[in-house]
Amino acid sequence: MPKGPRGEKRPADVIGAAVRVARISIGEETDEREPVGNAAAQLGRLGGAARAKKLTAKRRAEIAKKAAAERWRTAKE
Repeated sequence: MPKGPRGEKRPADVIGAAVRVARISIGEETDEREPVGNAAAQLGRLGGAARAKKLTAKRRAEIAKKAAAERWRTAKE
């Protein structure tokens, strides 16, 4: 039986997958997958906040101006 991206077992054919989804939805089978939280997003938020705290107001303004100029440059093309 093939495995999904998180290691769960999956039916190899489309009809088998549809039957499995139907059984899970009516409660005959349980979905053994664990909910996945996005750990990278959590780390990104922490890193962004730390970087913002470290930067001076002048440097933040420079970064924002550069980003705005790039957005407008690509919009014109």
